[in-house]
Amino acid sequence: MTILITADGEFVTVAGGEPKVGRKYCLEDATTGTSAQNKAFHALVGEYWKSGAHSYNASNFEQFRDVIKLNLGAGAECFVYATPDGIQKVKTFEEIPAEYREPKYCMMKLKSWTDYTKTERTSTIDKLIAEMHQAGVQTAKFYEILKGMEEQ
Repeated sequence: MTILITADGEFVTVAGGEPKVGRKYCLEDATTGTSAQNKAFHALVGEYWKSGAHSYNASNFEQFRDVIKLNLGAGAECFVYATPDGIQKVKTFEEIPAEYREPKYCMMKLKSWTDYTKTERTSTIDKLIAEMHQAGVQTAKFYEILKGMEEQ
C-alpha cells in the first residue's frame, strides 16, 4: 500500500488498498530504495552465485556482488588515482589522464547499494533477472524469489 501524508496525522491512500484500523504498519519512504528491493536483490545475487550459471570471474560472493553492481547496476561512484602530487578524485574514468589509467595508479569506488535510488535499484534488479534468465538459471529458489516479487 502507498499513502501520501497530507498533514499532521492525515493521509490519503494512493495505491494498494486501505490501512486497517488497529493494525500497525512499517512506514518506508516510497521515493528511496525499499527493504523489499534490498531483500530481492541480495536473494537473486545469492541464487545466481550458487547456480554457477554465470560467466563472471569472481572468486567469492562479495566479489561477485560487486561485479554485478558494476556491470548491471549504477557502477562506479568515483575514481581515484595517484600522481606525484598526491591522490586525485574524479567522477569518470575518462577524466583520469592517460598516463595514470593503469591499475597500479587508479581504482574505482563502487556506488554502495544503500546509496542507490529506487529507480536504480529497480533497473538493476530487472537487468539481473533478465541476465539470469539468459544464463539459464532454472532453480526452484530462483522461481520462488520471482513469485514472491510478483506477490509484493
